[in-house]
Amino acid sequence: MLDNATHRALAAELAEADRDRTMVPRITARFPDAEVEDSYAIQGLWRDRMIAAGRRLVGRKIGLTSRAMQQATGITEPDYGVIFDDTVVESGAVIEHARYSTVRIEVELAFVLRAPLEGAHLTVLDVLRATEYVVPALEVLNAHIELEGRTVVDTIADNAAYGAMVLGGRPVRPDDVDLRWVAAMISRNETVEETGVAGGVLGHPATGVAWLARKLGRHGARLEAGETILAGSFTRPVWVNPGDTVHADYRDLGVVTCRFV
Repeated sequence: MLDNATHRALAAELAEADRDRTMVPRITARFPDAEVEDSYAIQGLWRDRMIAAGRRLVGRKIGLTSRAMQQATGITEPDYGVIFDDTVVESGAVIEHARYSTVRIEVELAFVLRAPLEGAHLTVLDVLRATEYVVPALEVLNAHIELEGRTVVDTIADNAAYGAMVLGGRPVRPDDVDLRWVAAMISRNETVEETGVAGGVLGHPATGVAWLARKLGRHGARLEAGETILAGSFTRPVWVNPGDTVHADYRDLGVVTCRFV
């Protein structure tokens, strides 16, 4: 692993890029021996800087939950990042495009917890029991590290490329619908760009939530009651530009929309 001083320097660099809306060179180009554990250490230091600056952690995002994305990145498990209170907006929001870099949108489900989740043997059923409701969500991807040649180590250090979360549609109790079969169509400027079914997320969208709780438990942490967990995209990312309107139709679960200016 890289030393702690390097971790801190890279976390500070990413914090500056987030503040100034700039890009930085790939970590793996400068430090070819950097490992996944390095990237989580960098992300953790960046997270602590954000909290010290007054931001409030309200949830987590899970990425790399589809088989295709895992094969593309050469990693066999998902990754995760943190969600702060000032990144959550409601459906219909007008979003400043220039606030983010390499802006893309993903279609997901968000799990809002009513009870903490921890334990080494958590299952999908445990997640469903701990969930107050599930709601449609869009994730705005935001990268501060150059895209070309980027690896999963770069992405994780960059808070798993999380930018913002748009919540909308109709919340449902986790036992009211078969979450595997929740489907959505995402349109950009009235043209359907992607379609998908939530079962594409590790077979069940709650699988990633259970994985995350187990992963955090190995580091003495847990998912807390009230946190919102983005369970992972079941479509490919859709690129968006200033002036674009995004509309995600979840059929019985309603719609989520946003516009970029």
